Amino acid sequence: MPPAPFKGNKQSLPSKPCAACGRAMTWRKRWAKTWAEVKYCSDACRKTKNA
Repeated sequence: MPPAPFKGNKQSLPSKPCAACGRAMTWRKRWAKTWAEVKYCSDACRKTKNA
């Protein structure tokens, strides 16, 4: 079942912590198909993942 269409309530969107910095990442439409694989909040965190 696809997620319900966004109605403007950001509190209802799923979120998870960034693997590098721990900042909460809120679901984005462009991540809809790959949300399970998203680990980092930004390119900067992706580059410093092993630091």
